[in-house]
Amino acid sequence: MLFDTHIHTRYSSDSHMTIETAMQRADELGIGMILTEHMDWACPEPDFTFDIEQYFKDYTKYRSDKLLLGIEVGMQPVCLEENRRLVQEHPFDYVIGSIHFVDNEDVYAESFYRSRTKREAYDRYFNAMLNCMKSYDFVDSLGHIDYIARYARYEDTEVYYHEFSDWIDEILKTVAQKEKAMEINTRRLIDSEAVARLLPIYKRFYELGGQMVTLGSDAHHPEHVGRRLDVAREMAEACKLKVVYFKERKPEWGR
Repeated sequence: MLFDTHIHTRYSSDSHMTIETAMQRADELGIGMILTEHMDWACPEPDFTFDIEQYFKDYTKYRSDKLLLGIEVGMQPVCLEENRRLVQEHPFDYVIGSIHFVDNEDVYAESFYRSRTKREAYDRYFNAMLNCMKSYDFVDSLGHIDYIARYARYEDTEVYYHEFSDWIDEILKTVAQKEKAMEINTRRLIDSEAVARLLPIYKRFYELGGQMVTLGSDAHHPEHVGRRLDVAREMAEACKLKVVYFKERKPEWGR
């Protein structure tokens, strides 16, 4: 079964989607899904944390072979040990490691880009990602490497492999050496040009020893569950990467 491995429901502060509506949409599409609520301990505002105990209390009854429980942890050095304890002490199926904040500055916010060139802002972002991937050995997949391109305040926000190859190569090497997966996040796969801009990154991941990718819609609304998974799967095939999802922290081969 194909899995959408990046779903946010009402336990994420930026989503109001109920688990029931998410399940209904996944059933309509004939796919499995993993819930991955936001946990960003060190962000100043808004609050991207949630009650883990209540999460498992409310959602464990829905757990099945096609609905798994995960988390998306915001990676920052200051909350490394807090995140480690969180993951070690709870029975997650899957853990995404993502960069949303750099030195407590929100990559979403205009202030992150103010008075910085694209090169300066993206260098900070990739440097943070590399350092965190070296220390966050308890995550299963690196989330949306191109997250910054959604929100940057430049005429051209795209992450071009050739422009940032030094950073990207080191990140991909680290992910590959630690035998982690890379996420293909489908949110920005809106056309063939978007796909073409991202393909070199995933091809390079394979060249550097990477083997696995997860596919995630990053859905916060039911209509986005499962979006463009077919496109992401074609990308994985073109890059010779295996599509997986995680159950009990172990990779399972998606189909």
